[in-house]
Amino acid sequence: MSQTTPASAFATCDLCDAHEADISSGALRVLPPVFRDFGAARAFSGPVHTLRAPEDNSRVREAVNSPGSVDTPCGRVGRVLVIDGGGSLRRALVGGNLAVAAAKNGWAGIVVDGCVRDAAELRAAGIPIRALALMPLRTEKRGEGQAGKPVRIQGVWMRPGDWLYADEDGIVVSPKALV
Repeated sequence: MSQTTPASAFATCDLCDAHEADISSGALRVLPPVFRDFGAARAFSGPVHTLRAPEDNSRVREAVNSPGSVDTPCGRVGRVLVIDGGGSLRRALVGGNLAVAAAKNGWAGIVVDGCVRDAAELRAAGIPIRALALMPLRTEKRGEGQAGKPVRIQGVWMRPGDWLYADEDGIVVSPKALV
């Protein structure tokens, strides 16, 4: 099962208040409020692992089938898989089988700048998932995409190793652990 930060351990509103100067400098970044909950509706956080997946989830499958947790100065924590789908609403990058694999392999959560599918299966998988929308069409498998590179999600840059915090109020990203 994935390792997540308890909802009481942080609130994104409090993080924004406490790090207001970092918002001005660009160190603390706030994603626009366009993401919806499709998996387990709970707060999650962890170091970011990035993927670029242009309507092809080949790299997503590879990622969720690999260990999702990593040793950090904060202890062993689940990573957050951030998928740059370019905001495409034409194909689903994550479905029920991939969500189950992510949960089994210890990922803390998934953020998709694109679509997901299999709504009931996503909820049952037990892993938090944020995405733009549902789309029943799966991707074609072309082996395309890149892992571990900086990505721009809804105009906000994210880099591998950044820390992402998500709760019911929103999603914030920092270059370092905040809690």
